[in-house]
Amino acid sequence: MDFKLPASELEKLLSAESDDAQRSLLEAYAADLPVLTRTMSGSVRYCNRCVIIKPDRAHHCSICARCVLKMDHHCPWVNNCVCFHNYKYFMLFLGYALVYCLFVMATCMPFFIKFWKGNFGGATATGRYHVVFAFFVALMFGISLGSLFGYHCYLVSHNRTTLEAFRAPMFRGGADKNGFSMGCFGNFKEVFGARPHLWLVPVFTSRGDGLEFPVRSEHQLETFTVQQEPHGYESMGTTRSSFGDGIAFPLPPQDEDAESLLSAERWDRWGQRPRPFDEHLESSSYDEL
Repeated sequence: MDFKLPASELEKLLSAESDDAQRSLLEAYAADLPVLTRTMSGSVRYCNRCVIIKPDRAHHCSICARCVLKMDHHCPWVNNCVCFHNYKYFMLFLGYALVYCLFVMATCMPFFIKFWKGNFGGATATGRYHVVFAFFVALMFGISLGSLFGYHCYLVSHNRTTLEAFRAPMFRGGADKNGFSMGCFGNFKEVFGARPHLWLVPVFTSRGDGLEFPVRSEHQLETFTVQQEPHGYESMGTTRSSFGDGIAFPLPPQDEDAESLLSAERWDRWGQRPRPFDEHLESSSYDEL
């Protein structure tokens, strides 16, 4: 499977006379690729910077300057994108760090209680404050890590990424925030693998290759027939058309994956050739879905 447009197809795309012609070219090239998600207008998701048809759940990170498979978010703490290849390690990192904070709190707790009661024996004032400082630092990081770890466990249980929690993935038949959900246990196996005894071991056991993912049956053979209008985000609901998880995150006025293909007027650095979508470059760490 080659998601990158060959030179001949790129020439056809750049020389197409209308937006519809360009969409048809992308649709024809993607016909043999395992891509089920679409843009808000129903077009094939295409990255002009990487010149590829985007695999399902992949997004372009402007910090890493490349498209990232099953992108969750760009994490400044690890200075890398959290994605298909390292999401299990990220979850274990959060879990290990949370356990360590709990361990520090547990070992400092008896001394903290003595300090609170003024019964610290002959310890120096410096030693007393070291214990108090260690306890509160562990408590602060434990609360933060616990919240983040709990949220990502929720995302894993529903087989969503952080980006998909903000905006539900668009399939040919419409948006569905549970489109990739295989049930709670099945969703955990997608990330941690089919062997539970290896879930807590830092070895790669995630299912698949990051290019295609199992979806609910209604999305496998459907065709896009409904033009999607921009929506505001609603609170969490049970309908297929509900968006996100109750976070207000308005849609942009245009779709940045495939709209206005012919309006690009910038030149690439290799010569006098306009590239589609260049007018939509932005500074965010990920592209529009």
